Amino acid sequence: MQHPPSFDDGRPRFDPQFASELLGKTVLVGVTIFDKRGNELGQEQFFGKIKTADAVSGIAIELQGARAGETKKLPPATHVYEKALPGTYKLRSTGESVVNPDYTSTWSLTRPDA
Repeated sequence: MQHPPSFDDGRPRFDPQFASELLGKTVLVGVTIFDKRGNELGQEQFFGKIKTADAVSGIAIELQGARAGETKKLPPATHVYEKALPGTYKLRSTGESVVNPDYTSTWSLTRPDA
């Protein structure tokens, strides 16, 4: 079942047309992790190709580079994907370089139990 374009429970809008454009594109993702008091606990960076994008199950990324073979699933939010500027992006965590990704996506995660 597809969710409507916007939700009553505060979830962000899912744009199915844009989501279909994301399929097969390379995305560079950055996640900053906080505890419930707002203290930064760490960061995670990864990149890969978007395999599925669904309003119910979210956005699945088939990772590349040092994490090749893994799949990362992100929430069904399309507003966090921005066209990447051309260039080489270096992942601080692994030292890997990503050349000309199609999109970037930045997330903040608050751990409720931290």
